[in-house]
Amino acid sequence: MRVAIFASGSGTNLQAIIDSGIKTIDIVVVFSNKADAYAIERAKKHNIPVEVIDHKSFQDREDFDKAVIDRLEPYKIDLIVLAGYMRILSPIFIQAYKNKIINIHPALLPSFPGVNSGRQALEYGVKYTGVTVHFVDEGVDTGPIILQEVVKIEDSDNEESLLEKIHNIEHEIYPKAIELVSSGEVEIVGRRVLNKS
Repeated sequence: MRVAIFASGSGTNLQAIIDSGIKTIDIVVVFSNKADAYAIERAKKHNIPVEVIDHKSFQDREDFDKAVIDRLEPYKIDLIVLAGYMRILSPIFIQAYKNKIINIHPALLPSFPGVNSGRQALEYGVKYTGVTVHFVDEGVDTGPIILQEVVKIEDSDNEESLLEKIHNIEHEIYPKAIELVSSGEVEIVGRRVLNKS
């Protein structure tokens, strides 16, 4: 499966995906909306092509997403993996790649969607949070769930220590989810993602 990985930051999930050596994918491009994202350096070290378009050059989200769609077209992408991509995708983009975009979220969805999920979990006082990999739909963190993993919150945890635990789980669970999707092991039935094997 031909995969594009989208990243806006340091690219630790990108690195985990590269290091996992998933046999069912070929990472054909890394895309970023930020020219200074360290994820770009990670891609270059592994000779993965990079595309950068600055979202600030566009007046609205739709025009930016149309430009991204046009830039990706030659790569014949089968799956888009959002790995710390800090942009909400427009309906235009999501329809162009319907059921072909996955994201990772640092909480057990549907709890604590959006940003600062670790802080939300600590402030709410839950005893467990976790990581969710899901397909992307038009809502914010509302798409069908592929995999989830639980993280226990200790009384001694602060936001920094909790996020470290969450990131460690992310680096394990995301490659697993990508392998499931890219090997054709799952199908979406309503809101549920079912394992075909």
